[in-house]
Amino acid sequence: MRLVHRPARNPTATDERTLASDVDVADSWLARARGLMFRRSIPDDYALVFPFEEAETRWIHMLFVPFALDVVWLVDGEVTRVKRLAPLVGLARGGADTVVELPAGAADEVEVGDEVRLRE
Repeated sequence: MRLVHRPARNPTATDERTLASDVDVADSWLARARGLMFRRSIPDDYALVFPFEEAETRWIHMLFVPFALDVVWLVDGEVTRVKRLAPLVGLARGGADTVVELPAGAADEVEVGDEVRLRE
């Protein structure tokens, strides 16, 4: 499974790029609660995806996460917010039915309105 990004401006098949090829899905309450807490680092091509049944405000905190993250909030695969969170103290919220956590810098080219999806 991989996480791919397609820009909203003039999208073509060749514009699709892989954000992460090592993807975990936090599909249980426990996995969502733990997130990336207590890990020392993550690989450059890693993503943790949090799927939810409905789009609503989703908070992300960096408590016990000692490295910066790029966080992407999505509704039906469309980016609604992108934010870099600082280690240990970062906190942000956005409307989403899916939230993606990536290594800092991985979402530098991702903008609101772009498409981000999981591919097999």
